[in-house]
Amino acid sequence: MIARQAKPWRSYVALGDSFTEGLVDDIGPDGRYVGWADRVAQVLALRVPDFRYANLAIRGRLAQQVSVEQVPLAIAMRPDLVSFAVGVNDALRRSYDLHRTATAVENGVRALRASGADVLLYAFGDPGRRSMLLGRISGRLADYNSAMREIAAIYDCYLVNFWGVAAFDQGEYWGADRLHLSPLGHELAAQCALQALGMGDAGWRTPAPITPAAPITRALGHLHWVQGHLTPWVTRRLRGASSGDGIVAKRPNLARLDP
Repeated sequence: MIARQAKPWRSYVALGDSFTEGLVDDIGPDGRYVGWADRVAQVLALRVPDFRYANLAIRGRLAQQVSVEQVPLAIAMRPDLVSFAVGVNDALRRSYDLHRTATAVENGVRALRASGADVLLYAFGDPGRRSMLLGRISGRLADYNSAMREIAAIYDCYLVNFWGVAAFDQGEYWGADRLHLSPLGHELAAQCALQALGMGDAGWRTPAPITPAAPITRALGHLHWVQGHLTPWVTRRLRGASSGDGIVAKRPNLARLDP
């Protein structure tokens, strides 16, 4: 892929689900998760005066919800740059439809590009390399990855492509629920985004050596994960509930961000 050139963006709006909201990163001064998008915004704020930033992402959101609910709000703000990262929640559902999900993303991207904003897209990696259970959706995410690459090419978007990258296979980059990035993972995701935007290098793609956990440690970890995370997730699905019910965007307005 041809390297993209960074621009002096003066405003940035982040759209998406829990990945962009920042679960389960460190807690910031405002009592909310920080996340990779906040980290990227801080770097961008160092490059221009009076930089403005909004984060409309809400956990549990599906592609159609982001396109319908968040994209119009972002367009009204008229930002220079918008990140659009969504799709994993869709792929986890039994009713997943690749065409419907990719079309929702394309509709959102088309509208954002028509407004004059640059768009950063995410094509996610293969969860099967680190989890047999999550590996059940590897095929879905492989096809989704291809769709995101095609959309990025058609609409001239910046793209972060995680497929085939081993850096995120390490456990320390993931939270206890194995679905959300740890603080280290969010820092790595921020490096990925900055490199895709034409800043930084591709050093993040080279993982550090892995120290395998003892068998008893792995077994206890699986048990705690099933009890503390998998069971509540399945229960929510059966009830038709979402982790984002009652949650509002952490930075709903495009406001100045002091680096």
